[in-house]
Amino acid sequence: MPDIPFRISYTFTLADDSRERFDLGLDPVTLTLRDAELPASPPAWTALSFHQCAHCPYTEAEQPFCPAAANLIPLLQRLDHLASYEQMTIEVVTVERCVSQKTTAQRAIGSLMGLLIAASHCPHTHFFKPMARFHLPLASEDETIYRATANFMLAQYLCKGDKSGPDFTLEGLNAIYSNMQVVNRAMAARLRATAQTDSSVNAIILLDMYAKTMPYVIRRDLEELRLLFMPYLETASAREDVRTSNR
Repeated sequence: MPDIPFRISYTFTLADDSRERFDLGLDPVTLTLRDAELPASPPAWTALSFHQCAHCPYTEAEQPFCPAAANLIPLLQRLDHLASYEQMTIEVVTVERCVSQKTTAQRAIGSLMGLLIAASHCPHTHFFKPMARFHLPLASEDETIYRATANFMLAQYLCKGDKSGPDFTLEGLNAIYSNMQVVNRAMAARLRATAQTDSSVNAIILLDMYAKTMPYVIRRDLEELRLLFMPYLETASAREDVRTSNR
């Protein structure tokens, strides 16, 4: 695979027509953020021991700073002055497409924040790295459910030769989102300690709402999504009936 990063750019056009642009590059192998260098004196809220996650596998000797928090430093430095409901236009450009939408600061910041956390070295974000590669900004609840469950099921296919075997019950997906709730709570505590406004804190709260509701939403909404597959399921069932009758 060529050593060329996957490029994603976020441009925020604020109410006063000023712009803030973030150019990101994801490593093609690890899908972590490239060129994410810590400043000479990282802010105190990024220290690993500051509101460290209860299930964090790192020690300060190994990792002095929280890798997910460290990825958020430029975002906080440049957009922390915005209030949650300030209107802005966000434009996201990837290799595949350009997405532009008018939205609130908390939703726009949350979209970039989710990508930055997924592209960090935090081990609890590993599941989300393929979704970061195929990033969908400002995804709706239905889109998030579809992408998360599809991502999980593809992972099960790829691990079918492992000793543990595939998990088609989605219990593993529930565990992933439970772990992310811990990460989100700790990150919210970090941001509350440093943020000047409520936009970044509310952004992580919005992300955490998906994590909290995902187990319930999966059980409730997957049967509704079944309707999308009915033409295929009916065709597959008919083919199976033909094969059975020909035996």
